[in-house]
Amino acid sequence: MSESGVSMAEPGVLSLAGVLDYRSGPVLRKQGKALIAASREPRLVLDCAAVSKSSSVGLSLLLAFIRDGQGLGKACEVRNMPADMREIAEVYGLDEVLAG
Repeated sequence: MSESGVSMAEPGVLSLAGVLDYRSGPVLRKQGKALIAASREPRLVLDCAAVSKSSSVGLSLLLAFIRDGQGLGKACEVRNMPADMREIAEVYGLDEVLAG
């Protein structure tokens, strides 16, 4: 099983990793929100390059993190979204919102 995590890989770049599902989601949500609040960068990049698998929980996390960033006046961008996340985003009509 892949370990899940969220970290500020570099200033303004929030990196999500591992499996994003109902088991990892609540902890990642709390950690990511705290990291975003602590960041002083004007932009927030959500980097999904290290995500190995995602359910709809991964999309929920991205949307919550975007909302957190925008609430703090940060421009937000999603990068390296894996294919399974893109497919779920398309089903929900979120592909335009999360394009990156």
